[in-house]
Amino acid sequence: MPLIKKYIDDTWQMLTRLSPQNRSELVINADENILQGWLDLLSTYQDNKQDSDKLQAAVRDWKIRYPQNPAAQSLPAQLQPAAIQSQGTDIHIALFLPLSGQAKVFGEAIRQGFLDAQAGLPTLLLPTENPANLSTAINDNTSDAVVSADALPNAEIPVESTTPAAQSTPVIANVPVNTQQVKIYDTASQPLENLLIQAEQDGVNLVVGPLLKPDVVKLVQMNTSLNMLVLNELDNAQPRPNVCYFSLSPEDEAKNAAEHIWQQQKQNPLILVPRGTFGDRIAKAFAQEWQKQGGHTVLQQTFGSSTELKQLINRGTGIRLTGTAINATNNQPVSTTIGDLEIPQINTDVVPTSASSSVDAVYIVSTLDELTLIKPMIDMAISSRNKPALYASSRSNQAGAGPDFRLEMEGMQFSDIPLIAGANLPLMQQAAGKFANDYSLMRLYAMGIDAWSLANQFSQVQLQSDFHLNGASGMLSVQDNCAIFRQLSWMQYRQGQITAI
Repeated sequence: MPLIKKYIDDTWQMLTRLSPQNRSELVINADENILQGWLDLLSTYQDNKQDSDKLQAAVRDWKIRYPQNPAAQSLPAQLQPAAIQSQGTDIHIALFLPLSGQAKVFGEAIRQGFLDAQAGLPTLLLPTENPANLSTAINDNTSDAVVSADALPNAEIPVESTTPAAQSTPVIANVPVNTQQVKIYDTASQPLENLLIQAEQDGVNLVVGPLLKPDVVKLVQMNTSLNMLVLNELDNAQPRPNVCYFSLSPEDEAKNAAEHIWQQQKQNPLILVPRGTFGDRIAKAFAQEWQKQGGHTVLQQTFGSSTELKQLINRGTGIRLTGTAINATNNQPVSTTIGDLEIPQINTDVVPTSASSSVDAVYIVSTLDELTLIKPMIDMAISSRNKPALYASSRSNQAGAGPDFRLEMEGMQFSDIPLIAGANLPLMQQAAGKFANDYSLMRLYAMGIDAWSLANQFSQVQLQSDFHLNGASGMLSVQDNCAIFRQLSWMQYRQGQITAI
């Protein structure tokens, strides 16, 4: 019986992942009554899921029409009467975050975003209300605060602070404002098993969190029927019908960059990344998405510390547009992600072949200090006629970069989250005030805001492969294994200003 139950739940999960287009393209023969029954059950759910009483009645009617279907003998877990009834009741949310110990600063930023969203966010800034000189006005009043690598041991933290910009799109979607019960649990205070038991006793039916990867691994392995929106991602995680994954993945940003550069009709990209496993993982994610878009070879070049870069400049050495071809077909990159925090684990393989064919795009993953050195080194090594388009990750776009920096970066494009890109100026100002312009923590704050929205729409997130949300941390969509994917905003330095692309 357990195997039959697993088959039924797995089949149901597979069906709910189909997009409307996929469902419409299915060809069903007249004698395929079982498949037809499954698809009718899916339609029954989609048509009635907003009303638990109607859904239960519709499922009973479906069982009469398809008595031979396996699901008629044992319904999928999500369509059991108790599960349907719970979908129609108020959500009781448990927020599992580290609120003491070494990771407290990260958990606290997410908690504030989550609770601020629950209470109600500032009025959205409409596109027509963006002042023309917004970027300059805010740039000249920001500080250089960043997350310290001492916050967690043996960790590499990308500096992902950003410069706010005048931007008309996207506009951050309104978040649900209600009085749903939220109970907060400190995952650093006691074993996760105890917290989960307590949450179940407290009547919780949705867990948001945990944040730290070891806790996510433990929680996903526990035998609980509670829905879970975990705030991290797992490598090669087995699909679970009650688990979705939401994280600030730097690999997502690299994929965004590959797609963006491809759409700008570039053909031969070079990616410049820090030497080490973090840079290798980012390069591989970029190369895999580049090939998915239709591109071919991606070249990778690594660089060392700012001190090494300065030594090269002193010797009059520029950065030549050469690199090693990335092998994007090997095993998937492995990472530990804690919000913007990156803990590398394995190396990424590259093909031992150097190339220097006409590079027309350079994607740079560096800190602001490193980019200040890298940009003139590229200019030093190439002629103005053959200058490639330059792109940077948000890692280099930190607070306090003034007009001199913006002029030096003329023409360079970079990506950023909508909150810091100016999609809602009052909200951005609120966040900047809370975290003293520490934009790395503001990213986690945005993640907390979006976690609230996702929690309030969790059933849609679970079941709609076409789910989309214009969030504070990105334009969110659902991919395989209920993993939330973020698309970022793109901007460009132009004549000392920042403009939206």
